[in-house]
Amino acid sequence: MNVPRADFERRMHRVLAHVDAHLAGTLDLATLAAVANFSPFHFHRLFAAWTGETLADYVRRRRVETAAVQLLAQPRLSVLNAALGVGFGSAEAFTRAFRARFGTAPTVWRAAERKHDQADRKIGQAAAAGPADDGGTMNKPPPADVRLLDLPPVRIVYLRHRGAYGAPLQRFWARSVAPWLVLHGREGRITYGISHDDPGVTRAAACRYDAGVALADGETPARDELVARLPGGRYAGLRYDGPIERIGDGWTQLLRDWLPGTGLQLDARPCFERYPPDGGFDAGRLRCEICVPVAPL
Repeated sequence: MNVPRADFERRMHRVLAHVDAHLAGTLDLATLAAVANFSPFHFHRLFAAWTGETLADYVRRRRVETAAVQLLAQPRLSVLNAALGVGFGSAEAFTRAFRARFGTAPTVWRAAERKHDQADRKIGQAAAAGPADDGGTMNKPPPADVRLLDLPPVRIVYLRHRGAYGAPLQRFWARSVAPWLVLHGREGRITYGISHDDPGVTRAAACRYDAGVALADGETPARDELVARLPGGRYAGLRYDGPIERIGDGWTQLLRDWLPGTGLQLDARPCFERYPPDGGFDAGRLRCEICVPVAPL
């Protein structure tokens, strides 16, 4: 079986995207081997070698971690509905898988994580605010500059980073993405940073992040480039303009402070950061819009 490396990468990325988009559906070996256009006999070995996880372990982890993010973003979401929404047949089966991944039950984990987030925000707000004023507003979070967006679908080419976010992503953009954009004459366009995993839930080594740029009408990507379609639809967007290392605070404000009180929920489309055409980086500061896909509860 002689498959060129670029084609192999495209097939595997297609499988990962299919898993994320169909967590509530059938994700067995035969189904995913067909998505990759490999025989089932070869596919499970290839997948394990490429990801470092068996297919069953990977699917189970993605289901549990996706449900964990939803439990944090939606305080009123029941464990049963979270379980059913990602393909588990019962709350009991989900709880067993959740406990194996996080070491505790879903309800206990959610309460501890939300308490931890609130404590971190209060510490950060107190440090930034200085002495309390007479109005006693020191610990009140700033209003979220959030707007609802109806975005068209976008066909992109992208490079993938696998591993920790934060400083490694800065190096990824500087050393890999920027030269790639210049090489193909795509500088000066809107670019996208697509986060497929929540680093507060997924271990750093397994986090996936794509740096993408929209293809122009009629533009043909290079043969070795990865191509994807960023789905359109309704998104909530938070404008962020601040230190690069604090971008995570923007994500927390949007997902865990703003979203729970809106009557909206996350759906299966990816979250992303959208950077302006004139560049989103300036002397340690980052300018972008954090976009998360939303649908009615």
